[in-house]
Amino acid sequence: MNVNEMTKEIRRAISTKEGQMSDEEVLSYIEHYVLERGSLSICDIGESHKMIMKIFYSIRKDLDILQPYADDETVSEIMVNGKDDIFVERNGIIEKTGESFEKTEDLEEVIRRAAAGIHREINELNPIVDARLHDGSRINAVYKNIALNGPILTIRKFPQKAFTMKDLIGFGTLTQECADYLKMLVETGYNCFISGGTSSGKTTFLNVLTDYIPKEERIIVIEDSAELQIKGIKNIVRMECKNANVQGKGQITMQHLIKTSLRMRPDRIIVGEVRGKEVMDMIQAMNTGHDGSLSTGHGNSIEGMLRRLESMFLQAADFPIDAIRSQIAEGIDIIIHLSRLTDKERKVLEISEIKGVEKDRIIMNSIYKYIPGKGLERTGNRLVNREKLKLKGYKNQ
Repeated sequence: MNVNEMTKEIRRAISTKEGQMSDEEVLSYIEHYVLERGSLSICDIGESHKMIMKIFYSIRKDLDILQPYADDETVSEIMVNGKDDIFVERNGIIEKTGESFEKTEDLEEVIRRAAAGIHREINELNPIVDARLHDGSRINAVYKNIALNGPILTIRKFPQKAFTMKDLIGFGTLTQECADYLKMLVETGYNCFISGGTSSGKTTFLNVLTDYIPKEERIIVIEDSAELQIKGIKNIVRMECKNANVQGKGQITMQHLIKTSLRMRPDRIIVGEVRGKEVMDMIQAMNTGHDGSLSTGHGNSIEGMLRRLESMFLQAADFPIDAIRSQIAEGIDIIIHLSRLTDKERKVLEISEIKGVEKDRIIMNSIYKYIPGKGLERTGNRLVNREKLKLKGYKNQ
């Protein structure tokens, strides 16, 4: 009898009383069942324990054999590429686990349970699920009819403890001097945009910057999937996008949320990440007196991020490119660029001010720049647009 057959038999045996049994009682029942099987006498203790835990997770845990990795605080991402290839990212390093599902159907069942737990459905007609689990983790699942190597499941775990600026300084992401400078910019209401590649730490960095927002302000937070852990602000509104139902109705986009946020009397608007034409509404909000707004976006450099912002703006409206550049330059004050280097460390590579537009080009003023072998250093340039600093009493920065 293989593990899959044993799991079915044990599930049937305890199905009538499973609701009243604690995890400890179920685990004890499984141990007794497995160790009493004569056919398992050839198994050593390690193999028996592994089999017991595999059956336990399959019966009692929604994520089945993935549950230990979901419970492991050192694991930040779980990646399942079909039933046989399971990878995790642990402390910034991706490794193959050696685990595998018995059958493709077992992996499909895990995906279905995860989707059902958030009132979503995945099947051949709806082959993609992209959502947030109850613990805040982000889940993306792709059904086998469009994934050539079997069902795909990716889980980005939600950190139990939010990082602080002190943590990032300790990691070497930036210096104390740079952190103090950013604190001044956020407090005085500069609109800051964080750019970076995948897994460069944009959301974490945005979350850390929110610690510098004055606690008496009213904040509107808009996210595709809620991830930010903003603490200490009492007057806060948090909104999350909503996908369409199976009939294709009920979708609420980031555009909808940004537009409605303007009627909520915000002091600041925080947009978790811009990916498309909602960038036009965000830039216009920045240009209508909502100072101190924060957002993130995918870009390989500051210049690349600006080009992406222009392209996303064009998705929303057929404006002349010089008008779009003027809107971006007037709305965003500061761009902070992050990167994940080859040694897996996440670093602030540059902090630049948008000076304005000259000859149809957005002109940048680099304030901090990362120099290999030296680290993040002040360039010697000063802010050009200093009105917000002056209003708050800063004179010599």
